Amino acid sequence: MDFELSALPYAADALAPYISRETLMLHHGKHHRCHLTKLECLIGGTSQADESLEAIILEAEGPVFDNAAQVWNHDFYWKSMKPAGGGVPLGRLGVAFAREFGGLGGFRRAFVEAGRSHFGSGWLWLVHSRGRLSIRTTSNAELPLVDGDTALLCADLWEHAYYLDYQNERARYLQAFVDFLIDWDFAAANWREAEMKRPQARTARATSGVAPQRRSLG
Repeated sequence: MDFELSALPYAADALAPYISRETLMLHHGKHHRCHLTKLECLIGGTSQADESLEAIILEAEGPVFDNAAQVWNHDFYWKSMKPAGGGVPLGRLGVAFAREFGGLGGFRRAFVEAGRSHFGSGWLWLVHSRGRLSIRTTSNAELPLVDGDTALLCADLWEHAYYLDYQNERARYLQAFVDFLIDWDFAAANWREAEMKRPQARTARATSGVAPQRRSLG
């Protein structure tokens, strides 16, 4: 895998005022980079470093899993947003979206509530699972990939993702994420890929820390 920090897919101030330049610089340049640096310290120079990030996640445990998964999650989070985002998905994803959630209002309520009520740090996902859409939260570094499901988009629930801009108002951050930041083109591309592939799931892994918390809606 590549231990170079991937650049943001937009300028650091492009998501303002919903996510500030200060938050993005700290989140990407410090938190994301820290996980990548720790992962390189753990596996750099070993045969494991020659594998893809996804393969490492599916095989690893403990600190290697935690940092590899957080690198993947952050890369995916940046791509889940774009300047002037929001709106509704179109095409086949739009049909499934309307069927599962009844439209944007139903999705917004379910998505924001799932993230607001999630205890502690983690991630909020829109997931393709067995041909359907669901909303799920995971704790710490956990992610849908380990269950063989395909993430379509995600929002970061760790406090450093929103505290400078929203303080303790996680729900307000998630409302802005849905209304102004979601990149539905990215989600649709992931949907199309999910429809064409057979998922891989990890069958056994000893993890450190708290067991994942998953909330499925829809």
